[in-house]
Amino acid sequence: MLGTKLAFSQAYHPQTDGLAGRMIQNIGDIIRRFCAYGMEYKYHEGYTQDWVTLLPAIQLSNNTSQHSTTGHHPHWWKKGGTPYFLWIT
Repeated sequence: MLGTKLAFSQAYHPQTDGLAGRMIQNIGDIIRRFCAYGMEYKYHEGYTQDWVTLLPAIQLSNNTSQHSTTGHHPHWWKKGGTPYFLWIT
């Protein structure tokens, strides 16, 4: 009637919008690079080469980086704004 099309895939199949696949691809790329170069990651107890300990940092990086498909970072869509961090030294 108004020239719009009904798209059922958005509400019932959110994986079809490409965001989930893109996120998995980005996280996989980061983990592959980490493992390929044998990098060491410093955390509160010292250095590690275990990629599993990187997952929280990878998730934070992904959730606060701007995505090309939406123009915003996922945290903006979920919470309505940019997160701020209190760095305690």
